[in-house]
Amino acid sequence: MATSQTIGAEDIHAAITRLAAAISARHTGSGKLLLLGIANGGIALAHRLHAQLAASGSRLSASVGTVDISFHRDDILRHPIPKEFAPTHIPSDVHGATIVLVDDVLFTGRTVKAALDELFDHGRPAKVELAVLVDRGGRLMPVAADYVGLTVATAADEKVIVALDAKSPHRDTIRIEPARALPAAAPTRKSKI
Repeated sequence: MATSQTIGAEDIHAAITRLAAAISARHTGSGKLLLLGIANGGIALAHRLHAQLAASGSRLSASVGTVDISFHRDDILRHPIPKEFAPTHIPSDVHGATIVLVDDVLFTGRTVKAALDELFDHGRPAKVELAVLVDRGGRLMPVAADYVGLTVATAADEKVIVALDAKSPHRDTIRIEPARALPAAAPTRKSKI
């Protein structure tokens, strides 16, 4: 059985700083950039990256928004749309824009595929890149991040939980822990005829 592991705020902040620096270096002088956080895990990270880019004095003009993937997920029957969700909000026209999709954890690639489907419902960007805080491996689709903060090796039966605290960043954590076992299905009764 896998054991729990925690990554603390200092390592997380260093990873976010590296992500912002890499995005800035690649896009210096390229004009407008849209940072779109994939709901829900990527929203806080997109805002952190936006703030980091602004604080760094970068000449990069970046806007921040949200991409909701609820209606594009391929597991919607098993995981219905949550009651509280962040709707898609794209602050400017997608057509011809350079976009960085932002998410907290990259695993199978299905979330990214759903985000691309939602994004292309709004138009055709010139370029789309992907920035993730944690790449845990285990891809089931041909998806790779352009920017990775941390790479962690995890087993398929583990879960990566990112908690970015907007009010108290010193409380940020990433936990790697065993996934809870799903409850066993109740036995079905066969009726006698």
